[in-house]
Amino acid sequence: MKNGGVLERLARCTTVLLDKTGTLTAGQPAVTAVVPAGGLAAEEILGLAASLDQASGHVLATAVVRAAAERGCPLVQPADVTERAGQGIEGTVAGRLVRLGRAEWAGVQGTPPWVRAVRRRAWLDGALTVFVAVDGTPAGALLLEDRIRPDARQTIRALRRGGITRIVLATGDRAEAASAVGALTGVDEVLAELTPAGKLDAVRREQQRAAVIMTGDGINDAPALALADVGVAMGARGSTASSEAADAVLTVDHLGRLGEATTLARRTRRIALQSVLAGMGMSLAAMGVAAAGYLPPVWGALLQEAIDVAVILNALRALRPAGGDEPLTSADAALTRRFRAEHQVIRADIEQLRIAADALTTDPAAAPAAMARVRQVHALLTDEIWPHENAEEADLYPALNRLLGGADPTATMSRAHAEIAYQIARLGRLIADIGDRVPDETDVADLRGALYGLYAILRLHTVQEDEAYLSLGDDAETVGGGRT
Repeated sequence: MKNGGVLERLARCTTVLLDKTGTLTAGQPAVTAVVPAGGLAAEEILGLAASLDQASGHVLATAVVRAAAERGCPLVQPADVTERAGQGIEGTVAGRLVRLGRAEWAGVQGTPPWVRAVRRRAWLDGALTVFVAVDGTPAGALLLEDRIRPDARQTIRALRRGGITRIVLATGDRAEAASAVGALTGVDEVLAELTPAGKLDAVRREQQRAAVIMTGDGINDAPALALADVGVAMGARGSTASSEAADAVLTVDHLGRLGEATTLARRTRRIALQSVLAGMGMSLAAMGVAAAGYLPPVWGALLQEAIDVAVILNALRALRPAGGDEPLTSADAALTRRFRAEHQVIRADIEQLRIAADALTTDPAAAPAAMARVRQVHALLTDEIWPHENAEEADLYPALNRLLGGADPTATMSRAHAEIAYQIARLGRLIADIGDRVPDETDVADLRGALYGLYAILRLHTVQEDEAYLSLGDDAETVGGGRT
């Protein structure tokens, strides 16, 4: 807080305008899916793409390389690399010619079914696409999204608990991407494709209703931050211009602090008003008694000093923590970091379920390869995903129950573990029943139902754990084992 007046204005604000990129989202793209065209496996496509992107400085290239490293894909140094602005990059990787970029650059002709599926999914999810060609043949595509921060929904709830009644997402991004983020975070209104001038208009419009908090981290947000009643900059990774224009700066990359700040501001203002009114009231009463002749001057002076001390002691209550939150221990924080890192790998495994389900067919020529992929996915489920879920049940959930208190707060998530175990076993029985024969239409329908069901359960369950539990570790990481 740059001065005490900011704290007082913050206490009166009931509307928040949130920027999307870097505020509700991570602020950097991440590979969310690898869609093969039908030849190479997803891991091989990602490895070749990441190997080539090591020579590029593009922000999407950084995301591709990071995804390959997280998934353990081997990388080699590319050769003969050329990059064309607005189109893509090409080069030789392990003796193979690889191209990344727009569909035309990767040699995609027309709109075959896999391309239509990629584009439809990108449109539905608000994702970016990078097409990959190997040796002159389209091999697949990468989907990249700016993921929602794990603590985004917690932040929205914390703001509402702090007295905020209206939350607006104001962003310059596309309407499809902004609407998806708004729906998943629970804001009241989404304003998309805004220019810096458009953000200024949004602030002015909301100020006609109530005092406004504006948050952002980019240089384009600086004018709106300066115009708002209280401008809050994301200072950990934001621009210097936004920090200079703002009234308050979050020095950690944790938007949940804004909810704590609004609660603190209202509590501080309430205690200040209590102290002022109580002090004035007692002083006026003492003056009346003294004027009536019942309070000698010496005793009046002593009484005034006592009133001042009482008022000061009451005001000092603002220094005490408002809640009774139990801090995370270093062991708890290490546990959340461990499972958060495992989730990075689990997400890639979960995506394989969808790919395997999409590839299922009754064609005798293609069915053996499709069933082999299904068996590989089942091995992933039994050897990697389920041991992770079982470790959460044994190690993470007991620690969370102790931390959160109440009557078994992780019971519903534990029930999801039981359902996951049941569905994995059911898929195994279904695979064993089909055996080595070519699956018929009923077999394909049953397999797809099982794979899509597991995909949906695992994806939702992982996101819920990230948002509800694993984001708690940010507090201990930020302040060394306790809360501010």
